[in-house]
Amino acid sequence: MKKNILFLILLIHLSFSAFSQDIHFSQFNMSPLTLNPALAGANHEIQAIINYKDQWRGVSTPYKTLGASIDSRYNPKNHENSSFVGGINFFQDRAGDAKMGISQINLTLGYHHRVAKFQTLGLALQGGYAQRSLVYNDLQWSNQYDQSSGYDPNLPSGETNLRSSFTYIDIGGGLLWNINDKSGLHHVEDNHDFQAKIGVGVYHFKQKYSFYEVSPEQLYTRYVLHGDALISVPNFHNLAILPGLVFFTQGPAKELFLGTMFRYKLSQASKYTGIKKDAAVYLGAYCRAKDAIIISFMLEYFSYTLGISYDYNLSKLTQASTARGGIELSLRYTKFKYKKPTLRTEKE
Repeated sequence: MKKNILFLILLIHLSFSAFSQDIHFSQFNMSPLTLNPALAGANHEIQAIINYKDQWRGVSTPYKTLGASIDSRYNPKNHENSSFVGGINFFQDRAGDAKMGISQINLTLGYHHRVAKFQTLGLALQGGYAQRSLVYNDLQWSNQYDQSSGYDPNLPSGETNLRSSFTYIDIGGGLLWNINDKSGLHHVEDNHDFQAKIGVGVYHFKQKYSFYEVSPEQLYTRYVLHGDALISVPNFHNLAILPGLVFFTQGPAKELFLGTMFRYKLSQASKYTGIKKDAAVYLGAYCRAKDAIIISFMLEYFSYTLGISYDYNLSKLTQASTARGGIELSLRYTKFKYKKPTLRTEKE
């Protein structure tokens, strides 16, 4: 009996979370377009990423999330202080026994303008097409419980006007302030990288949303405030610190996510010959307040980055989850055009 009550509480919690919060990845820096549309083209000429998350395998049917994105920027001729950016991303999520899921594709368009040395201000809009779905056959309803015989799946659920799926148009946008001194002006062996981003993302502008045909409800708007940095430590050759913070709010649901990673460069690319390639390892931890600790590892070589993280559940659900949250994998490809250093003084 105790086990059944515990599982019921878990089911209610997970169902509420799935309805009230969007999908999001623990490796937030590896899923830019679900964090802030203005991150498109922020640091790379081209960036392509694949994400996969598997969670709650220890307590129910696993929740699986798959995502993919590509973004890039274009600098028109004679407009070196500005760039047009764009991106496309797709994600699919399936949750629990009822296979409650979402499939969505988004198109992002934006503009970044150089406002000071190494600094840009970016604005982007995102439009998407989404489908929500739910399989009712595996759900149990209170009307299907009889006092004498218990649960009877043949009894009517009493629920009417339910639909198994529906589609909608989704609109979002974002603003980003970006600092990046990695512009090719440093010497090859210098360890003076400094990058920082602060941004705001907004998703679901006045979106109707419901599995009930006759009573559509408002999908809560999701607001995201985020900031992160990469700070090289000159006195410790090849070492850098990467602090990060993300705050989500969507209706009654709120989430604070903060922590840091450490990067150690195994080798630094040659900007002149192209023979020597960048290589680095990253290790760190993040805390999702009142929910989980995330241990993250990344391996970077040239244009490719592999990310692996694991969520250790620390919330009240630990009685059922035994601290097992979920594993997350990501793979990124980037292309960046380095500018050769010149002897002349740049006009700002």
